[in-house]
Amino acid sequence: MPFQEVVEAEGHLIDSHIMENIFDKVVEYHGRFEVEQFRIGKTNSEPSYLRLKVETPDEVSLDRLLHELLSLGCAPADSSDAQMAAVERDRCAPEDFYSTTNHKTHVRNGQQWIEVENQRMDAMVVVAEGRAYCRRLRDLRAGDRIVVGLRGIRVTPESKERDRLSFAFMSNGISSERQVETAVRQTAELVRHAVEQKQRVLVVAGPVVVHTGGVAGLASLIRGGWVHGVLSGNALGVHDVEAALLGTSLGVRLSDGRQEEHGHRNHMRAINAINHAGSVRQAVESGRLSQGILYECVKAGIPFVLAGSLRDDGPLPDTITDMNAAQDAYAAQLKGAGLVICLGSMLHSIATGNMLPSWVKIVCVDINPAVATKVSDRGTGQAVGIVADVGLFLHLLSKDLLSKALA
Repeated sequence: MPFQEVVEAEGHLIDSHIMENIFDKVVEYHGRFEVEQFRIGKTNSEPSYLRLKVETPDEVSLDRLLHELLSLGCAPADSSDAQMAAVERDRCAPEDFYSTTNHKTHVRNGQQWIEVENQRMDAMVVVAEGRAYCRRLRDLRAGDRIVVGLRGIRVTPESKERDRLSFAFMSNGISSERQVETAVRQTAELVRHAVEQKQRVLVVAGPVVVHTGGVAGLASLIRGGWVHGVLSGNALGVHDVEAALLGTSLGVRLSDGRQEEHGHRNHMRAINAINHAGSVRQAVESGRLSQGILYECVKAGIPFVLAGSLRDDGPLPDTITDMNAAQDAYAAQLKGAGLVICLGSMLHSIATGNMLPSWVKIVCVDINPAVATKVSDRGTGQAVGIVADVGLFLHLLSKDLLSKALA
């Protein structure tokens, strides 16, 4: 096997199962490995170090293997700087551009390692004036210098936190057998921890929040200062307003679950009412809208973003129908987030996860376990699934946080 490379990795390689994944990946690409050096961390905080020689039967396999190992934290052991290439046309990267992961990344420039800012997956790394940034393909401009190839790049996968025993459920994956009360209590601790660290807690919410009676719980969390932004779509806004003005959701009375006569038009009546007011904020200020999730957002002064879609009715005047602008609005709110709670919205949850670095915790609540699985499978490995009714979860979560705040 004439094609070989020496790579290095550092971190919590054993208890995070990173080392076994590295070995498995070499075997998967029909290669061989030889451990040249390994130092195990002797304390909770001390990292381990691995120096590994890998060999493959051909150059193509070696390139593919190195690309896979890079995402696991293995970087070539040479000390060369990252290779750069200039963007020749707007939104057009060189063919061998480096595509980022959501893990913490450094690039070597001028013989110094610099941390990449605005970390997210599926972006390019632009280097300018001694700093490095993640930038989406559509935002590239002619003249930008971006990282190409695999040299001079160091990725640090998010490792298992050795001191988070109280958050042990975070490593248990997705299970419908997890007791809801236990998951709620531990999620509440994550919320408190984020707030104490002055990090933002964001909620990604689908219309199921309204359908399952979760409005009161989420509204209580907003009033209590536990939520610092709501990211959703037009449907959540419409049905929230419908419930506030007409007491129905999708034409079904929330009081007794019965179909309201002519209730099928209630969501359109809700949109019409906001159109008459001019916006959600103006509806609140005029007294037309006096309760609900969006009402509490306006009263508390926290932002909400409603991203439009092809299937939207109306939409509400606050809904952003330009997808690029909606993505930008989501990304702006996610800056400084320490915890994101996703509630019954698969597509918005996946989109949000793709914008986040891997060190931001995500709790995904849905009655369908496949939703949390899909969020995790699409690169957001830090997502934890709680299989539960969203309305019940919000009721219990608000009750837990409110009771501890009053104690």
